[in-house]
Amino acid sequence: MNPALAPLFARRSVRKFAAKPVPPELIEDVLRAAMAAPSANGKDPWEIIVVQDPAKLAALATGLPYGKMLAGAPLGFVICADVARANGGLLSYALQDCAALIENLLLALPMLGLGGVWLGVHPREDRIAHVRELFQLPPDILPISAVAAGYPAVQPPPRTRYSVARVHRETW
Repeated sequence: MNPALAPLFARRSVRKFAAKPVPPELIEDVLRAAMAAPSANGKDPWEIIVVQDPAKLAALATGLPYGKMLAGAPLGFVICADVARANGGLLSYALQDCAALIENLLLALPMLGLGGVWLGVHPREDRIAHVRELFQLPPDILPISAVAAGYPAVQPPPRTRYSVARVHRETW
């Protein structure tokens, strides 16, 4: 494996976090890295809610079936889309742009000594409703996902899920 790619392979889902707050300057760095993501036609339809209140993180966890670790995380991000601001006002572009932002965010975390895990919200209506209500989102803002983050209590080893069987060259 090419060592220049080590930061990519270091990105692993972290679900257990140390009881240590994340300093504001690291949160700012993560946000800047996230928003360095590409966006169709440079529309940047994303909106991010930074969540550090333990009660709010626990409440968020109650509406995300696979997000129970949020209750023990020192930090969470809720990624939303303003679909009207996306390229052509299209949901598909908003989702692609937000996915690129989320991946940048997740890649930045281990580069800064942090870890995190991506938690789906969209397209599950019950999860969307939960996040909308909890964060009092305006009706035109669509919650896409959440990320639990913090200092890892356990550091999974780097890996890849490369499969030659899924690579097609020139044609299917």
